[in-house]
Amino acid sequence: MIRDFALQGLTLQGAQMLLVLLMAPLLTGFVRKVKARLLSRQGPPLLQPYRDLIRLLRKDVVLANNASWLFRVIPYLVFAATWVAASLVPTFRSGLLFSWTADLIAIIAVLGSARFFLALAGLDAGTSFGGIGSSREVMIASLAEPAMLMIVFAIALIAGSTQLSTMAAFMNSAEVGLRVSLGLALIALVIVAVAENARIPVDNPATHLELTMVHEAMVLEYSGRHLALIELAASLKLLLYVSLIACLFAPWGLENAGISPAVVAAAPLLIGAAAYVGKLAVLGFLLAVFETAIAKMRVFRVPEFLGAALMLALLATLLRFVSRSF
Repeated sequence: MIRDFALQGLTLQGAQMLLVLLMAPLLTGFVRKVKARLLSRQGPPLLQPYRDLIRLLRKDVVLANNASWLFRVIPYLVFAATWVAASLVPTFRSGLLFSWTADLIAIIAVLGSARFFLALAGLDAGTSFGGIGSSREVMIASLAEPAMLMIVFAIALIAGSTQLSTMAAFMNSAEVGLRVSLGLALIALVIVAVAENARIPVDNPATHLELTMVHEAMVLEYSGRHLALIELAASLKLLLYVSLIACLFAPWGLENAGISPAVVAAAPLLIGAAAYVGKLAVLGFLLAVFETAIAKMRVFRVPEFLGAALMLALLATLLRFVSRSF
């Protein structure tokens, strides 16, 4: 009996890991397609990110002469860390086998480690563009990570835990109600998600303008399978933040497995998966509309943009201390 429970838990956990891996390029392609349609263009096919990844995997890797061994290892480290972090966020079912490790602070730490290695890779080749991209990435991280931690504190003070399954269960209950602090935390989380994924108005992932790009500047020296892993990790990071917003602020349809994954029914799992795909589509559409309606800001305005997220998260935390009803 215990062996069957463990097998069911491993199967569901593996299904979630496979789901986020397969859905990440699709979400990226969906956002690109919606943006193109909003601009009255046909745009690339919906499955174009998959084709790009396959094409890159077939190409040979070209390395700089002065690149160290760390430059070769970093794409695998970044991909593995981002995939693990994205797989810990509940998608169609909470309380999975490894849900006890899905602490929001731990996920932030894993993403911070991936960001550190990627910035290190930008500096390793010794190019000027790589140095510019790494310095900008660290600048954004120095503002985004404190804001993200304050968001976690604001939500954890309400939910009583930093464990994602517990937070999702509380947010899906009638106890949460309407709270101003949660609204402020949601706005702050959206700002941080836009900045962390190098989306407009912080960065434009569709261009390679050397003077303004952040993420693309760090990976200019990568090619072949190394570039494929980094691009897939970027898609996984976007999926992670979209899944996090859906898990915390729209947990409808998310099945709660409770303490044990013993009871596994097909209908709730299918409903949870369908709800998850629907939430990804809605949030991806809203992201495309937002990026179409706004222009890219100057690099020196990014601290003000992220400073607003930090102030909103701090205000949400203070409201929780001042009045428990807020």
